[in-house]
Amino acid sequence: MSTPEAAPSLDFIRERITADLAAGKNGGKVITRFPPEPNGYLHIGHAKSICLNFGIARQFKGVCHLRFDDTNPTREDVEYVNSIQEDVRWLGFDWADKKFYASDYFEKLYQFAVELIKRGKAFVCDLTPEEMIQYRGAPSVPGKESPYRNRPIAENLDLFQRMRNGEFADGSRTLRAKIDINSPNIHMRDPAIYRIRKAEHHRTGNQWCIYPMYDFAHCLSDMIEGITHSICTLEFEVHRPLYDWILDVLETPCHPQQIEFARLNLNYTVMSKRKLLELVQENRVTGWDDPRMPTVAGMRRRGYTPESIREFADRVGVAKRENIIDLALLEYCVREDLNKRSLRAMGVLRPIKVILDNYPEGQVEELEAINNPEDPAAGTRKVPFSKELYIDQEDFRENPPPKYFRLTPGGEVRLRYAYIIKCVQVVKNAQGDVVELHCTIDPGSKSGGPTSNRKIKGTIHWVSASHSIPAEVRLYDRLFTVEDPGREQEGVDWKSNINPHSLEVLTQCRLEPSLTKATAGERYQFERQGYFCVDARDSAPGKLVFNRTVTLRDTWAKIEGKSQG
Repeated sequence: MSTPEAAPSLDFIRERITADLAAGKNGGKVITRFPPEPNGYLHIGHAKSICLNFGIARQFKGVCHLRFDDTNPTREDVEYVNSIQEDVRWLGFDWADKKFYASDYFEKLYQFAVELIKRGKAFVCDLTPEEMIQYRGAPSVPGKESPYRNRPIAENLDLFQRMRNGEFADGSRTLRAKIDINSPNIHMRDPAIYRIRKAEHHRTGNQWCIYPMYDFAHCLSDMIEGITHSICTLEFEVHRPLYDWILDVLETPCHPQQIEFARLNLNYTVMSKRKLLELVQENRVTGWDDPRMPTVAGMRRRGYTPESIREFADRVGVAKRENIIDLALLEYCVREDLNKRSLRAMGVLRPIKVILDNYPEGQVEELEAINNPEDPAAGTRKVPFSKELYIDQEDFRENPPPKYFRLTPGGEVRLRYAYIIKCVQVVKNAQGDVVELHCTIDPGSKSGGPTSNRKIKGTIHWVSASHSIPAEVRLYDRLFTVEDPGREQEGVDWKSNINPHSLEVLTQCRLEPSLTKATAGERYQFERQGYFCVDARDSAPGKLVFNRTVTLRDTWAKIEGKSQG
């Protein structure tokens, strides 16, 4: 019998699996599955499900299948299949030889449907989709039997075969389960289990023109694969009676157990694939992998690490009730992970030139800088220092506000790893904008010098003007301005909540020369600026593009102590 590893604490799903193992159920096996529909890119909610299903299999020494629920050819694409596999691998999980498709089982599913007809538990219905909705009723309105419900079994078998042969138009007929048209559960009111859809399938081509509905295909695919625990999100709880009914009526050799948990909801984020697709198709974003998107591809491009997403999923935990998680928790997990693993560098995003009047012309010093104070093994690097530097515009104020400890006219500030400087002259252009600062250094204030211990409140970053390299830097903010942007409101377009300032592109940035060889996907902390990642799509030889992953500001204090699930 398998036993759980000492890993995550036992939530209600793991407690049930532990009890099943203790009782000897399923022959001591744990087999889970992650069953995405290949009709879009995976998002952070799917990432939580991936971590849960693959994590449970890993913890209980079981296996997790990757199964594509490809039963709707009009919305599916090989691009999505490939992206899903890439995302699962990137998150740190592997399905080995356990990759399946619902389309693998189309013939078996068809035969199961035939068996339901033979048992008098399914019938071909000629009602239109609109008529079916009307006949089905509502939770508070009784249903009405289809006039085709009591067709003879032989007629149903003939019609279903002709549906398969392509003799009828799309939407003209369905195969429906015969259960209880007055059930209090509307999903049990003779639901459709097959529909006609004459569309080319990305795997089976034009071999089929009828396709099983999700509820029919899902439970039987689970059964065929021997899944022991079919873990679904909470909206499928009302579908569980149908899941069990199909397996019970067909008297299948095994009966997977469906368990539901609350899906992940993040504030300031939409998680509907339909809405995400709208954003892509209407060019509101640059694609599924836009760093503002909550997709795994977008988060990867933005610089999130798989470790931080797994930690986030673990912190959120598994809940039985719907709740909304603060986006700050995800940012906190990303920030904490990047703090441990990211090399440091200095980058000036909005440069203003500084000339050191008393520094020797032509002299260049190589100053030692720490690569990562959290990782002594990361060592140090050399940073060139010269007479002309760049500092960030926000690090100088001609008329400083209270408690401003950076550079001011006549004021002093320490340059990171270097000298104390004093501003002695401010140069402006014809429009009155500050374009250049003249400063002097305290020659003894460099590390190890006689005045290096002088108490100066402010320390700022810098780069050498002649040695620094150009870069484009993209600053990302939340894509939406309201906490619940996907909430439908009559007469209000949900896209009106898009943040017009969610992206700021800075094209005049200057970075220290150690970043010359930075490659796509590499992550750095720009000191005092935040964490940044080399953009994998738009960077090229001679052109560096960095995406800001997350700021340095720690917002965890705002959410510490809140219920996260």
